[in-house]
Amino acid sequence: MSKQLFKSTSVVAFMTFLSRILGLLRETVFASFFGASAEMDAFLIAFRIPNFMRRLFAEGCFSQAFIPVLSEVKSESDFHGMKDFIRNVTGTLGVIVLAVALFGIISAEGWTAVFAPGYWHEPLKFKLATYMLRIMFPFIFFITITGLVGSILNVFGKFAIPAVTPVILNVCMIVAALGLSHYFEYGVVAAAWGVTVAGLMQLLFMLPYLKKIGLLVKPKWGWQHPGVQKIIKLMIPALFGASIAQISLLLDTIFASFLKTGSVSWLYYSDRVMQFPLGILGVALSTVVLPHLSRQHATKDFNEYNRSLDWALRLVVILALPSALALAMLAGPILVTLFQYGKFSMYDVQMTEYSLWAFSFGLLFFIAVKIAVAAYYARQDMKTPVKIGIIAVVTNMVLNAILIWPLAHAGLALATGIGSAVNTSLLIFGLYKQKIYQPRPGWGKVWVATIIANLAMGAILYFMQDNLIIWHNWHPAMRALHLLVLIAVGSVSYFVVLFGCGVRKRDFIL
Repeated sequence: MSKQLFKSTSVVAFMTFLSRILGLLRETVFASFFGASAEMDAFLIAFRIPNFMRRLFAEGCFSQAFIPVLSEVKSESDFHGMKDFIRNVTGTLGVIVLAVALFGIISAEGWTAVFAPGYWHEPLKFKLATYMLRIMFPFIFFITITGLVGSILNVFGKFAIPAVTPVILNVCMIVAALGLSHYFEYGVVAAAWGVTVAGLMQLLFMLPYLKKIGLLVKPKWGWQHPGVQKIIKLMIPALFGASIAQISLLLDTIFASFLKTGSVSWLYYSDRVMQFPLGILGVALSTVVLPHLSRQHATKDFNEYNRSLDWALRLVVILALPSALALAMLAGPILVTLFQYGKFSMYDVQMTEYSLWAFSFGLLFFIAVKIAVAAYYARQDMKTPVKIGIIAVVTNMVLNAILIWPLAHAGLALATGIGSAVNTSLLIFGLYKQKIYQPRPGWGKVWVATIIANLAMGAILYFMQDNLIIWHNWHPAMRALHLLVLIAVGSVSYFVVLFGCGVRKRDFIL
């Protein structure tokens, strides 16, 4: 594994870090302005649907199918042939997604009824969610084409620009909430408009960079183009396999719509906090590793393919386990510091803390599954993740039905984590069984060192924490300072112990 791969991952992680910081600021604004209210629940239901489709099309099945095929075309064809391929893909995808967006606007009531059946008997929530869904459906078109452009740039090694574009979404939503919410009867409607405007702004931001590498082409309908047909064949199973986690979260939302007001919001805020480490590590790793694995498979460099996969999984263990432990132990202080302002009460903090504890259990698997799925898709094997994904979704549904009774919304979060653990375990075992992946020497040392370092960090964080009531009484700046100190001390202690156990920089590079 070259240093270039580590450098690329670091660049994407840093850009994603900036985006996630703004994302947390966005959620702080939302919590203060809208709390865990009925209108916030309605917005989250409406936003969940186009956001789910975004992750299916823009970040999920399309990118997972498109990147391996584009890598193959790039290695086997000349520049003219590659431009023709991109022209046909852009035109075909654009027409399909535009049709989906228009259909979504027309049938918004049906979408709300399907994904929030618990709102059937709550007219305000149902009508407000449907209205905002109509506003946000065009976002699907803009963000999907943005995802296409980002995939092209990633294949050409331009990782930073696609990684930083989510900043635009966060800025638009923050500006809408702060500056426009008072113009609407329900202020959260302004945020819905912010989502759609952000989709357009992201696309316009990306196009000059595509032009710079000479691949800004005029779209062309090309359903019969061999490359398009190949992507479609890969996309159909990937449509499900690449988005198991999102399907699980959507199921959580459906179940949560039957719970008391605030449940959808509590799940959302805890998920957003969990998405911070998931985005920085999981998205960065999978974004960088997929093109490398695809190229190594296309050139039949199976030894490097195994090294890349092993490196990614090792990095997940070293970095995801302490992230999960810290997230669970600091759940209360994090939530008070970020959200406990304005309309977001201490009761909301407590309820959100329960689901964040549950989500933290699954963080390791939420990250690892992105790497495992990428390993299959780089080989253009779309069927295996689907078969395994079906098992994971069924597991999640059954556990939702069981755990919702004793644990309410936290039970839904825990079910999602367990479902992801099943999914990840079966995917990695499948790679091992087919001898596609063979663990390289040194895993024993990594596991022992990681466990010892986590125990040390956990003990330090336990003795350093103050009662949550004290945090509640502190000024926001004092909360932020104490939280940063805890994170800094926990991080330093973890890596110091890790170093003492023999883990070195080369373990992060090789």
